[in-house]
Amino acid sequence: MKRTHVFLLVGAALVWAGPGRAQAMPDAKASFEAAKANAEASFKSARARCDLIAGNPHDLCMAEAKAARVRTEEEAEAAYKNTLSAYTQARMRIASANYDRDKVRCAAVTGNPRDVCLEQAKATLVAAQADAKADRKSIEARLDAREDKLAAEYRVAIEKCDAYAGAVKDQCVSAAKTAFRK
Repeated sequence: MKRTHVFLLVGAALVWAGPGRAQAMPDAKASFEAAKANAEASFKSARARCDLIAGNPHDLCMAEAKAARVRTEEEAEAAYKNTLSAYTQARMRIASANYDRDKVRCAAVTGNPRDVCLEQAKATLVAAQADAKADRKSIEARLDAREDKLAAEYRVAIEKCDAYAGAVKDQCVSAAKTAFRK
């Protein structure tokens, strides 16, 4: 009788867990499309709020809405493509959108404060672009270094196999190739 209860409990657990396992993670393309749709909906909502305002505050509100849309879309696209190039390009476009927003923000002031504001906006853009490029180069350098280390370790493993002969050597070389995915 106890054995029957155990089988029933295991069966119930499998039935309960089955639908959860059947639901896969959202498709990357679907989540990308959802993020784009969400960005567009947020932009339309913000644009409707901005239309209630007039003058420079309206322009600033629109610039902030555009910058937020660009950020959401670029981050989603970079996550969808999932490449170093895509992430770097996204950071550059986000920096450019933030610069456009800052230029509109600077339009509210006049004289020297405006010049200072514009220079600060330009400096922020240049810094963000430089950071994106530097991060890309450092990641590429780390990847190259890792590949070089793995190649050196593989050569060491093959060299260790030279101490053997026959089938043992073949097995050692095969194990090294498997370990280093060669």
